[in-house]
Amino acid sequence: MNLYRRAVAEIDLDAILYNVGQMGRHIAAGAKIMAVIKADGYGHGAVPIGKELEPLGIVWGYAVATAEEAWILRRNGLEKPILVLGAVFPEQYQGLVGQEIRPTIYSLQQAEGLEEFLSRQGTSLPVHVKIDTGLSRLGFQATEKAAGEVAQIAGMGHIIVEGLFTHFAKSDAKDKSMAISQMERFGAMQKMLAGYGISIPIAHCSNSAAIIDMPEAHMDLVRAGISLYGMWPSSEVQKENISLRPALSLKSCIVFLKELEQGRAVSYGATYETSGNQRIATIPVGYGDGYPRSLSNRGYVLVHGRRAPICGRICMDQFMVDVTDIPEAAEGDIVTLVGTDGAETITMEGIGELSGRFNYEFACDLGKRIPRVYKKGGEAVQAKDYFGE
Repeated sequence: MNLYRRAVAEIDLDAILYNVGQMGRHIAAGAKIMAVIKADGYGHGAVPIGKELEPLGIVWGYAVATAEEAWILRRNGLEKPILVLGAVFPEQYQGLVGQEIRPTIYSLQQAEGLEEFLSRQGTSLPVHVKIDTGLSRLGFQATEKAAGEVAQIAGMGHIIVEGLFTHFAKSDAKDKSMAISQMERFGAMQKMLAGYGISIPIAHCSNSAAIIDMPEAHMDLVRAGISLYGMWPSSEVQKENISLRPALSLKSCIVFLKELEQGRAVSYGATYETSGNQRIATIPVGYGDGYPRSLSNRGYVLVHGRRAPICGRICMDQFMVDVTDIPEAAEGDIVTLVGTDGAETITMEGIGELSGRFNYEFACDLGKRIPRVYKKGGEAVQAKDYFGE
């Protein structure tokens, strides 16, 4: 906190490694982990986390959403295979070849364009083919016609079909019937491809929820996203199946304290009014940092291990809390927005519930104004400050 008094996100790299170890012991024998580090590692920092995972044999490689995200990993020395889960555009093909960056193929037309490019270059490229089994986003339908198209792609001279995958729409629900149905469609597609003499080396369909709850879906790879960072896919997964440690904590400080008499309005819109003499503290974080405005008059922070409720609307850069019941609170004191202080803990899931937002969303939305400090063994080993050197 000395370097970053306004706000800092502390990332516990030991927690990341712990979560990988837990998942590695939990998944099916022979399966490996594809670490999903898209959206800058769900706001945690893709490169520092990737560098921690790079030496691990259980980690097959990485998944990102865009070609640009893959290039950032390569520029920073990460060498394991990378799968781009989203669309890759023809003008980006050149940046994939020779770098072990696999695009996702989801249509015959797309594959034909890539094959034409690779043929002109005189090179080949591994790809993973996406099957739409129920999410209705990207992918071939699980039909005989589509199986014929995938077989056609597998016969192209420069595309190497390394993987076949799908993505569950509802595996984080207690009722797994839809996920099971999707897995059955995926299995049917594999059988149809086998009828064409096509055997694809790698199959994967498990997201974090399926890693936790559906061992029958682990296949060759599992895609660890939210669980990698110690967060839960939903409140309905069986948390007793696996132990996870949250990797991120968010801290700030009190920059101003004031005594207000009864009837004073606090913050924009005067939505909060003091009910008596109260001590109000100002915290220099706001929705401009990704802290949810919907926590206004609902959320709380931790000061000296006790809850301090948010008073009034959260501003772009600041918000106020009531520390009347924390008499030792003083300017400069550390404030915990996410994490543990004493016997109290604020989780991403708790913030999501209070704010009406998704824990994934909050992590990804943490702004660039908040430095990330990476810790191992409780000591800072690296800092990432978008506005510093």
